[in-house]
Amino acid sequence: MSRWKLRGVPADLAERYVAEGLWTGDSLGRLVERGLGQSASAPFKVRSQIKPWDGTFADVDRAARSLAGSLRKQGVGVGDVVVLQLPNWVEAGIAYWATAYLGAAVVPIVHFYGPKEVDYILRATQPDAVITADRFGAANFLETYESLLPSHGSPPWFVVPSSDETTLPSAARPLADLLDGDPVSGAAEVDPDSPAVIAFTSGTTKDPKGVIHSHRTIGCEARHLCHMIPEIGPPQITAAPVGHFIGMVNAFLTPLIRTQPVCLVDVFDPGRILKLMLDEQLMMAGGATYFLISLLDHPDFTDAHRALLPYAGLGGSTVPASVTERAEAMGIQCYRSYGSTEHPSITGATLADPKLKRNRTDGHVLPGVEIRLSDDGEIYSRGPELCLGYTDPALTAAAFDADGWYRTGDVGVLDDDGYLSITDRVSDIIIRGGENISAQEVEDVLLRMGSIAEVSVVGVPDDRFGERAAAVVRPREGQPAPSLSDMQAHLADAGLAKQKWPEFVYEVADLPRTPSGKVQKFKVRQNLREMEQHRA
Repeated sequence: MSRWKLRGVPADLAERYVAEGLWTGDSLGRLVERGLGQSASAPFKVRSQIKPWDGTFADVDRAARSLAGSLRKQGVGVGDVVVLQLPNWVEAGIAYWATAYLGAAVVPIVHFYGPKEVDYILRATQPDAVITADRFGAANFLETYESLLPSHGSPPWFVVPSSDETTLPSAARPLADLLDGDPVSGAAEVDPDSPAVIAFTSGTTKDPKGVIHSHRTIGCEARHLCHMIPEIGPPQITAAPVGHFIGMVNAFLTPLIRTQPVCLVDVFDPGRILKLMLDEQLMMAGGATYFLISLLDHPDFTDAHRALLPYAGLGGSTVPASVTERAEAMGIQCYRSYGSTEHPSITGATLADPKLKRNRTDGHVLPGVEIRLSDDGEIYSRGPELCLGYTDPALTAAAFDADGWYRTGDVGVLDDDGYLSITDRVSDIIIRGGENISAQEVEDVLLRMGSIAEVSVVGVPDDRFGERAAAVVRPREGQPAPSLSDMQAHLADAGLAKQKWPEFVYEVADLPRTPSGKVQKFKVRQNLREMEQHRA
């Protein structure tokens, strides 16, 4: 842990978590080994126009063990770091489970992160192996990693080609070459308190934050998710990117605990999802409200689809009451949860909770979790799935105290029954469809446009995505504000991921400020809401 100067969990808390069964001595490798053994015949499917696949957990397990054996021969082992930037393909499951068998720490990178974000992640983690696709959508991973890896020690790089015509750079090898090696017999012995996952999330800083979880914290998180997920309904479709921290947990850990099949979809297309639901009798009911609303709003949505959605677990971004009320009126029971990459499951509800509580609040604390509110309502939390800290020691020192409390940056209220409702965020982030966007990072890039004197990027409420980014611009004297298309072209040229681009632009003569001149973001958001209400 000294590599990143991580925090220590207070001894009394650690002892309590173990005594209450919230922490076990299992590594992720042991969890994977046991789960795959119990679910060997379960289906593992990938529905993709590029790389479809059908098999069983046993098939993926054999490949994962062989990959682990081949990587071990490359010198990758306990305590090392493996970067994965892969779409929702079978190779993502193979690589994740192989890394777990080795006792190495996995670094999942969402597939839409571009060169700027990847460069920072490589610098922060110094990986011992890298596994990527060749390309996916607009992303060209071959160009990105061929240019970046030499300046980061040139770790071994293995590629999953999207077609037989792919020509790899000289520094890369096909991942398939490693799938015929001598398999490992089982999971390596690992200290369960050591790093297991390093998940990067955009926050209030311009660079993504590297959040480090141990084998114990991730195992606890997977069990907490299983605690909230109802044991009703058909098998789940996983459309959330497995390069996202919680997407990977939901895809590759919770099915092992619940002994459920895996069905991955690499592109979220509501029409294709709806067809898949009927063709294979599947459901997709979880995550940010964007996914649920996109299905309900689609012209192909029918009563037959509604029958396959007995519930929806919502979280990861703002959950408007209008969404839960609409779903409940259709017979889709809703429950909400609250957490972050740092502390993934702080509060949550289940279908056993009263309807009003599970629809209108973010639930109650989960087993072992504690919360307290500061005088101004800011939420502090601690619990058995709270991370060990960040790759940046300064962020760790700022976010945690000696007693194990984590400053969430969110503001909330507790009702008399102990249910939490999130009312605001201290940290300046925008959550669009479950993805965190750093307003500061976007602002820094936009200020390079010559016509902009000042810009404030804020989130505006949206029923589908939770929030969308809006840029409020004070143009330079005598110059017009840039158009939305000009702004987006500028951000594209700067290499900023498309998901971070503002989707609205507003021109103002000035921005609201404190006496010291600091822009008051809460007033910017308030002004936009009033403008939209007046326009409506």
